[in-house]
Amino acid sequence: METSHSRQNLRREIRLKRQNLSLNQQRSASIELVNILCNSPHFIQSQNIAVYLASDGEISPQAVIEAAWAKGKQVYLPVVHTAGDEGAEKGMAFYRYNSDTPLQRNVYGIEEPVVEHSESINPEDLDLVLLPLVAFDRQGGRLGMGGGYYDRAFEFKAGQAQLNPYLLGLAHHCQEVDYLALAAWDIPLAAVATDIELIEA
Repeated sequence: METSHSRQNLRREIRLKRQNLSLNQQRSASIELVNILCNSPHFIQSQNIAVYLASDGEISPQAVIEAAWAKGKQVYLPVVHTAGDEGAEKGMAFYRYNSDTPLQRNVYGIEEPVVEHSESINPEDLDLVLLPLVAFDRQGGRLGMGGGYYDRAFEFKAGQAQLNPYLLGLAHHCQEVDYLALAAWDIPLAAVATDIELIEA
């Protein structure tokens, strides 16, 4: 089983890989991603889609967001709260995102909707969630940034993979690893879309 030290080393190594991608490589990857993802039945059949705004070299889903808007789908972004925020426990909620939604930077420097100007949705009511990740394997393993926000938000799916929403990770193909050992609290992915293929777990 992977130790937390080995996970930290892997996280550092893969983050460096994606950070070192050139602007042209990032743009090309984003174009390929939207072509692959928007032709998938998971995207076509979904109405309520959660996505993220790229940072730290993550593959950008901006073109996917625009494709979803063009097809009349509802797009949501995660809003995180850390332990101690107004007495709340560490967690994540999802708020509606339109082209004119006011955004603000969270504690991690990532833009998210200003909750007073947006409406939320229960995680159970999402059809599709496009998750960021640091590393992935072909068995549904996902290594995130270590905060555990997504695992907590979708813990109701533990042992019940058939429940909505469909969890689909997005990544550059260079973020793939042979195997990730899952901890008891890790919620596996149903699939991963990269700039070269859609991988069903």
